[in-house]
Amino acid sequence: MQRSIYLDNSATTYTDPEVLEEMLPYFGQVYGNASSQHFFGRDALKAVDNARERIAKAIGCKPSEVYFTSGGTESDNWAIKGIAHAHADKGKHIITSVIEHPAVMKTCSALEKEGFEVTYLPVSNEGIISLESLEKAIRKDTVLISIMYANNEMGAIQPIKEIGEIAKKHSVIFHTDAVQAVGNLPIDVVNDKIDLLSMSGHKFYGPKGVGVLYKRNGLKIARFMDGGEQERNLRASTINTPAIVGMGKAIELAVEKMNENNKHIASLRDYFVSQVLDKIDDIYFNGPKDMSKRLPSNANFSFEYIEGESILMRLDMAGIAVSSGSACSSGSLEPSYVLLSIGVPIEVAHGSIRFSFGKNNTKEEVDYTVEMLVNTVKALRELSPLVKMIKGEEKYV
Repeated sequence: MQRSIYLDNSATTYTDPEVLEEMLPYFGQVYGNASSQHFFGRDALKAVDNARERIAKAIGCKPSEVYFTSGGTESDNWAIKGIAHAHADKGKHIITSVIEHPAVMKTCSALEKEGFEVTYLPVSNEGIISLESLEKAIRKDTVLISIMYANNEMGAIQPIKEIGEIAKKHSVIFHTDAVQAVGNLPIDVVNDKIDLLSMSGHKFYGPKGVGVLYKRNGLKIARFMDGGEQERNLRASTINTPAIVGMGKAIELAVEKMNENNKHIASLRDYFVSQVLDKIDDIYFNGPKDMSKRLPSNANFSFEYIEGESILMRLDMAGIAVSSGSACSSGSLEPSYVLLSIGVPIEVAHGSIRFSFGKNNTKEEVDYTVEMLVNTVKALRELSPLVKMIKGEEKYV
């Protein structure tokens, strides 16, 4: 029987059995619409309110500041467009970074077509923004700073508290896409001066199709969808009770077991990185080299002379699931703009693979993955004309 090893936890995690168990009654027993006034609706609403409290506790905010969405993409869109449109009378300038998730990048691009100006901050060769550059970029008409908490491709963690302090100092609203961070890193929105935060349930062993936008009380934001009066009349749509219940349970478990899970996950990741660097030549380890500055699950490598898609397919045939970048951009044949932004040469960026570990992975799985990766890289390089040309064994005709 072929092995089945999942190393793509940044794309999605599985739904934890405890989470699924808590969700099940809300599909068939407590099935009322949480907006209905009768007892079926009240029972559903009680479960939604309980989930809201769990999520608020996990990030240090008030339950009234938690708004349910369909996921991280919607939360990012709502935060950025909602603030831009609600505060356009102050100005039309937004600051973000060049390594943001497509949900932020494309939202900013859409606003540029409406007449907004966007400053895209560069990052260091390890993927971290410069606080000095951020402060210099702020103008009188700047209405929003949107910087991700941790990068989905190379795991770089941004100095969120310092960014929040700069935003507060200049009276600029601060949003962070924390989709990769929530459940994996300790978060306190009050301490870090965060005004808006996006998250998605399926990144921390919850269900897909449910997310949250944290919005600080008193902050004006434009209504996102027209329709009913759900989510305090700011986000219309029938409340997805089962998914919300699951997300509440998932975040509670994630925070409760964060230290234990991270210790295990980081130890596997560190062992994997050391083995790969020791056994494979001509590679780039992308992102922060200081492991405390990157997500505990993340390892991103670029392999010279070969294509990432070829590596991915060979590992897939060996029963190992990895990614060649962001799952939201996996259909593109273009090299990762995130890796290009940190100075990885375009021809090398094409040979990149993201490995992201989860709480159920084992050292035995890591050893097998290293073995298969070494064999894969060796086999592909033996087939690559680039290797022969660069090493002088073959010349251009």
